[in-house]
Amino acid sequence: MPAETPCILIADDEPFNVEILVEYLQGTGYEIEAVEDGQSAWDWLDADATRFDVVILDRMMPGLDGLQVLERIKRHPVLQSVPVILQTALAAKEQILEGLQAGAYYYLTKPFDEAMLLSVLGTAVDDRRRYLRALEDSDAASRTFGLLHEAVFTFSTLDSARDVATTLANAFPDPKRVVIGLTELLVNAVEHGNLGIGYAEKTSLRAAERWEAEVEARLADPVYAARRVRVRYRRGDDEIRVRIVDEGSGFDWRRYVDMDPSRAFDTHGRGIAMSRMISFDDIVYHGVGNEVEAVVRIDRAGDADDPPVAASA
Repeated sequence: MPAETPCILIADDEPFNVEILVEYLQGTGYEIEAVEDGQSAWDWLDADATRFDVVILDRMMPGLDGLQVLERIKRHPVLQSVPVILQTALAAKEQILEGLQAGAYYYLTKPFDEAMLLSVLGTAVDDRRRYLRALEDSDAASRTFGLLHEAVFTFSTLDSARDVATTLANAFPDPKRVVIGLTELLVNAVEHGNLGIGYAEKTSLRAAERWEAEVEARLADPVYAARRVRVRYRRGDDEIRVRIVDEGSGFDWRRYVDMDPSRAFDTHGRGIAMSRMISFDDIVYHGVGNEVEAVVRIDRAGDADDPPVAASA
């Protein structure tokens, strides 16, 4: 169960930068811990991998720098899902790409913009809390759903998308690995697929704090209300495939399967690339982009307790 108060870890070797961040975050309801170098940050994280909801790292620090701490976080079985915000005065395309490919949640540039910091941090905390709730829900059902070999789900809302993702994750050998990616793909199928909310439109809606209201309005609109997302789960001898089909007009998925430095400072748009990096062995889009397959390969040596594939649930 996550702590009631979200906890943020800040690592920066410049005290003035820490003071600015702490000042911006005062009165926002976050618990703040600050350290002056990357090694101290890693020591805190390694000592209690479940404490922090978000980590804010200065990229350039003596000794262990922010990128090296990020790489350690992404290799850690518990910490890898913690959102990491890199802060830097360096905004070159190559450096941004390096950080995104290493798994950075967001790039925050100096001098800091208070409104942008609070917006990104709020989104990161929300994402982290949803993930932790999904893990809590998934633990109880994992043994039973591990017997599942074929299933079909249909749904229409974002809440249902998250529920299906949590449920379906339990049918995988490593639920904690795939629950993030399943959630991203299923939410995308509702939001961008069936409801037709495009990337630029979502950016504008979030900036105006109208995104949730627009989602609810479209779910009630007869034009969109009858649309459904269909999900088929199939488990074979060597792999698990989840096929997700929405009733939207599709999108240019090629722009989103890899981290794109041009979107580094947007507050959304990383879900597909992060799913491909963290949750799945492969993601394959078909046609215009309203159909996608997520693939996880099964390690039979580490999956010896599974029932024979011929059994079905």
